[in-house]
Amino acid sequence: MAEIQRFSVSLSFGGHDLDPDEISRGLGKPTKAARKGEVVLTPAGRNRVSHTGIWLLNTDQVHPGEIDTQVASLFSSLSQDFDVWRDLSRRFGGRIFVGLFLSGSNEGINIQPETLTAIGVRGLRLDLDIYSGETIEEPQV
Repeated sequence: MAEIQRFSVSLSFGGHDLDPDEISRGLGKPTKAARKGEVVLTPAGRNRVSHTGIWLLNTDQVHPGEIDTQVASLFSSLSQDFDVWRDLSRRFGGRIFVGLFLSGSNEGINIQPETLTAIGVRGLRLDLDIYSGETIEEPQV
């Protein structure tokens, strides 16, 4: 099985009544955050009004790399209070997003049990988006 060409990992919370400052106080500093109705800059450089509150923490894109290391990197700078994590995850749909960008067919990746446990103990869901070799644009997270 060939290795994934590149991938990106992020942590996010969203919700109409999400206050980014509340999540930052509980967990740590995000890469990007907005309240519902605030103007945000898209990855394409355009302004748009946020249709919901968002708190987002990105890692650097890896060519290729190891998901376990990226997830550990996300968690390393944030709170270790799992009660806070589970509360925020329950209220604001906390998730780890992994975008997998393939250069061909039959590429694969594995995730270690310790990483899955670290995601689960925080009450987060794991979302995997797989993009074929023809994908040009980055996903809108």
